[in-house]
Amino acid sequence: MINWLRKKTFLLKNKKTIYLIDSDEDKDFVIFHLEKEKILGLDTEFDWRTTYYPVLSLLQISSTDKIFLIDCIKCKKLDYLKELLEDKNKLVIFHSSRSDTTVLHTNLNIKIENIYDIQIAEKNISNGDILNYAAIVKKYFYTNLKKTETNSNWLKRPFSIEQLSYAADDVNYLIEIYTEQIKVLKKILKLNKAFKESKKESILGNQDLHLSRINKLKKPSKMEKTIFMWREDYAKELNIPTSYIFKNKDLKKLSLLCEVKELDHRKILNIFEKSLFAEDFINFFKN
Repeated sequence: MINWLRKKTFLLKNKKTIYLIDSDEDKDFVIFHLEKEKILGLDTEFDWRTTYYPVLSLLQISSTDKIFLIDCIKCKKLDYLKELLEDKNKLVIFHSSRSDTTVLHTNLNIKIENIYDIQIAEKNISNGDILNYAAIVKKYFYTNLKKTETNSNWLKRPFSIEQLSYAADDVNYLIEIYTEQIKVLKKILKLNKAFKESKKESILGNQDLHLSRINKLKKPSKMEKTIFMWREDYAKELNIPTSYIFKNKDLKKLSLLCEVKELDHRKILNIFEKSLFAEDFINFFKN
């Protein structure tokens, strides 16, 4: 059964009805209201502190008059979202899309390509300034958003009203900001540029995690790449952040230690967070 939260008044032309979707029985309701929409706003709430992959908690989707807060932990059958969000006839609006597209890709195998990123668009409008969501909302709607739930525990249930209100705010303005921004972008002849840069972000978010991480390394050697991939596979197997094993700054040190005839066990132990990790590393690279 659909849990209706409340109507909330914003400084927009229309009020939006907010729905909490916390049961697989609500699937048809969501599809009915969103499948014919041409523009959607989207955001995610997730936890990525102690695991290799981010854990998706809440998926927020807005239309022009509704907001759906989909509990991705309580709802187990979310396959329908892939077809809904990958629909090429839909434009999906994000703010800072890289993390959201990464979370959707790793959790639900969703790859959204037809996107528009309001942060990227605003950067083109504001001569390079990178503004957070609250700042963009304030610019266009003179509204101060409460950010008290930014570091909230999104894995805890039930959600508080404050959490749900915060989550709804994060998508409530996306479509309306897009509408205002494209007027400006057309005037300054940067609309195509904003779309192209948004598309680039979606591609980066849709790739496997190790690809985006290894691309951040500065000219890694063959040995560094080998050690890097060992850490990725090891972290994946244990479902822990790669930094729990060793930090990126220690990659070159380990590479140099592996290029000698005999591994210096003591130096390797000093680099790793836990001796167990070091022992597994030594056993893998000793030959």
